[in-house]
Amino acid sequence: MFLEQGIKPQNKFWLYLIGSVLIIIASFIGQIPFSAALLYSSFVNKKAFPTDNAGAMSVFDPNLTLFLVMISFAFAFIGIYFVVKYLHNQTLLSVTTSRQRVDWSRILFSFVLWALFSALSFWAIYMRSPENFVWNFKLIPFLILIVVGTIFIPIQTSTEEYVFRGYLMQGFANLAQNKWFPLLMTSLIFGSMHVFNPEVAKMGYVIMIYYIGTGLFLGIITLMDEGMELALGFHAANNLVGAILVTSDWSVFQTYSIFKDMSEPSAGLDVILPIFVVYPILLFIFAKKYKWSNWKEKLTGKISILETSN
Repeated sequence: MFLEQGIKPQNKFWLYLIGSVLIIIASFIGQIPFSAALLYSSFVNKKAFPTDNAGAMSVFDPNLTLFLVMISFAFAFIGIYFVVKYLHNQTLLSVTTSRQRVDWSRILFSFVLWALFSALSFWAIYMRSPENFVWNFKLIPFLILIVVGTIFIPIQTSTEEYVFRGYLMQGFANLAQNKWFPLLMTSLIFGSMHVFNPEVAKMGYVIMIYYIGTGLFLGIITLMDEGMELALGFHAANNLVGAILVTSDWSVFQTYSIFKDMSEPSAGLDVILPIFVVYPILLFIFAKKYKWSNWKEKLTGKISILETSN
């Protein structure tokens, strides 16, 4: 079972605190190229070093910015690997899934399902209010975006999943010896990590319902499916399709997407619909396909200690 694979006598919770710090340090090291590039640009162009996210993100070409920012996630992923292997004496597989090997068909199914839904949802929004969007397509920059995004965005989303639905999920399970506490804590922390996103400044803290609710959804499908594969596919599709289809001046990343959203953002149905309608539908689809059962035990039950684990 997925959570039980991280339950070991030597896996004290303070080790997870140390491991988290090491992963953060690895991420900071990965931010050095972007910071150095900003410093060099400020020196050459005789401009002040940017002091906020919006300023930093507008210095370079969007494709170069995307590449430089994503490097930090690659370093963080390497940090996760070494922390799991040498600090906790576990395999990366043990924080990925309870199966004998990673089920790539699950990742692909989740990715395709959410990619199609995202594309159809955007099409419906566009058809309803086409005046809110402008054509943003430029062939060469778009092709570069496809290459950079396809390589690095799954690294970014996978890193986040390994931190929250893998490493910290098992860490809180070690602490609480139950399943509901890891589910709630990782969802709250995942949502809180987005509090400095420009979307929050634009729409207000009500958008945190979406971020925390998404974390809760990803945690539920991880626990019900005894592995992260579905969460990995969903998260990659969510960010990659979003980067390719539409950008805006108030989003985290400005990309050479096909469209640009010129509307003034508001937290309405965009917050409520996914959490209370779309995600339950996805849970139903996943539950039917993978024959999930015993929901109460898998989401709120006590941890069964394994005598041996990876």
